[in-house]
Amino acid sequence: MKTGMALCEPCVWLLLLFCAMILFSAGCDKASKSSVLIITGGHGFERDAFFAMFDSYADVAYTEIEHPAANDIYGSPDINNYDVLVFYDMVQDINETQQQQMLALLDQGKGMVFLHHSLVSYQQWDEFGKIIGGRYHLEREGSDITPSTYKHDVKLPVQIVDKKHPVTRGLENFVIHDEAYGGFTVRSDVRPLLTTTHEDNGETIAWTNQYKNARIVYLQLGHDHFAYEDANYRKLVNQAIKWVQKNDGDTN
Repeated sequence: MKTGMALCEPCVWLLLLFCAMILFSAGCDKASKSSVLIITGGHGFERDAFFAMFDSYADVAYTEIEHPAANDIYGSPDINNYDVLVFYDMVQDINETQQQQMLALLDQGKGMVFLHHSLVSYQQWDEFGKIIGGRYHLEREGSDITPSTYKHDVKLPVQIVDKKHPVTRGLENFVIHDEAYGGFTVRSDVRPLLTTTHEDNGETIAWTNQYKNARIVYLQLGHDHFAYEDANYRKLVNQAIKWVQKNDGDTN
């Protein structure tokens, strides 16, 4: 007596086809996601709210690495697993070998997004200011440059400089609860994306930069959950990741 039921041959083929479609769909979904390495350390932040922002991106898969280990990965083969590096760190120590390894990544065209307090990193490495496109001054520098300033919990009015740029596309002017930075330097060769008129903040608060073969975006915004949960900020970060990942020689 037979206790089971054999599948007919067409049913078997349909089942195999269905399984193949699922596997193909899963592979395509993984391939369509940007693989992002998020670099943290040197400054506290609201971890749960920050990573909830990245969890909200259906087209991003991310891994976190903290300092001091982060500087060592620039020269590791593991760095090839990531399309984009996102910096949310604030550190000063980087040796000459690590500097050269980061420069080599930029020469290869590895896209980088720098957020908020990452502008304060590597004060003793002058080349870093050329990479990120600006500098927050921790100390007085000569007779002309005084220490930069910060102020928590301000309402920053944000103006979109170029609404057609891929990083800002789809955004309108907005107001965000964030931290103000004053007295920092923005290099003249960057391309401004966002400005503000707040009296405690520098005028340009986001820009793109081209360093060697890599696209760079810096966004001053992003102090805490007020920013992380803001739909405008989330869109900016996501679109910045997508734009720096593109590497076709077009800097626009």
